[in-house]
Amino acid sequence: MTASRTVELEGHIIDSGMMQQAFGIVMDMGGNFDVEEFTVGTHKEAESYCRMRVFADTDAELQEILHELHQVGANPMDPVDVHLEAAPADRVVPTGFYSTTNHPTQVRYQGEWLDVENIEMDCAIVVEDGDREGGPRAYTKVLNAIREGDLVVTDEAGIRVDPPERPRDSSGPFGFMQGGVSSERPSESLIRQVADAMRTTKEEGGKILVVTGPALIHAGAGDELARLVREGYVDMLSAGNGFAVHDIERGLYGTSLGMDTETLDHPRKGHKHHIYTISEVIRAGGIAEAVEDELIGEGVMYECIENDVPYVLAGSIRDDGPLPDTITDAVEAQNAIREQAHDADMVLMLSTLLHSVAVGNCLPSATRVVCVDINPATVTQLLDRGSSQAIGMVTDIGTFIPTLAEEVLGDDGDDGADEDEGRDVEATNETDADD
Repeated sequence: MTASRTVELEGHIIDSGMMQQAFGIVMDMGGNFDVEEFTVGTHKEAESYCRMRVFADTDAELQEILHELHQVGANPMDPVDVHLEAAPADRVVPTGFYSTTNHPTQVRYQGEWLDVENIEMDCAIVVEDGDREGGPRAYTKVLNAIREGDLVVTDEAGIRVDPPERPRDSSGPFGFMQGGVSSERPSESLIRQVADAMRTTKEEGGKILVVTGPALIHAGAGDELARLVREGYVDMLSAGNGFAVHDIERGLYGTSLGMDTETLDHPRKGHKHHIYTISEVIRAGGIAEAVEDELIGEGVMYECIENDVPYVLAGSIRDDGPLPDTITDAVEAQNAIREQAHDADMVLMLSTLLHSVAVGNCLPSATRVVCVDINPATVTQLLDRGSSQAIGMVTDIGTFIPTLAEEVLGDDGDDGADEDEGRDVEATNETDADD
């Protein structure tokens, strides 16, 4: 017996590739389809519409096809209320639970469409009953946060996904390089437009999250990032133990992992500076205490403390020390990163693969993301996380950050922006193993 279901796509479904993707999904998964209605938008602002009936040999095969169609925004035409099933135990979801995309999502409950709060990929959706004060609500939960009795969404029924569409023109701060990765585009022009996007985000009351690794300090760009923090263009910082240690070490000893960041020489006993730095901060009781004791008087972490910029230092098995501020519990670190990601309107991912992937997994698809690394594979992998508002630059972070700071701040910042101009930091900003 053949199973079938009618789905519809609407919006800029032709030039965004949505319709072609939907057709390909059905055929690749062994199904068939009939286009029952197709209306083409006749001008730039007009939307198109497609209604098609999808066929499969069995109900199970049809459900698999519908699940994949959901990812590209093809939604059932005859919506019913969402299927809910109680979680049988803590951290256990019902069989067949709906695993989220990072696109804006709604679920139909008691005949009403509810926006799913805190949308991110690879989560369950939990619905709280309408008897609660303020009415029903739907929101995502990671698996380790599921509690026995939570009403978890199952199957694809009653779910509507709305992937952000590619603009039909180059308008908007991110229209200049939608979803692209290139080392050949004019970098100064691109950096200028990233700076414009940062200013626009701040003017609109948005928050900018910077995700970075120790390679940024090693490449000599710490002063310029500190300048951006000081001038209010960094609202949150996400990094690891290694970044904070490198940054503080540079302020204390002028080195980064034992290398003099001015001369690129390795001074005698410089290899000990990394451990000395950790020891001194532990002695003080933490980064804030070290700033208060005037042990730390410059750098990115110093500016974060002085300007009340919250930071998350997520630990790893590779960490030396670690610093007292480093979160060593993996689940606790995930939750802290998730809170930052949900609060961000723009994210700069700077030469760190591991931390950028962690943050990227928590981001809605509409969040603006800029990814910069000297390694093209790193940029490509990060942009493949599913953000429709991501751009990538394959370039030296030691060149990118000073140029960005100059474009953002102009003459409003201090005179330190040009101190490192011309520094030979070639290839030093590859993703550091001590993230």
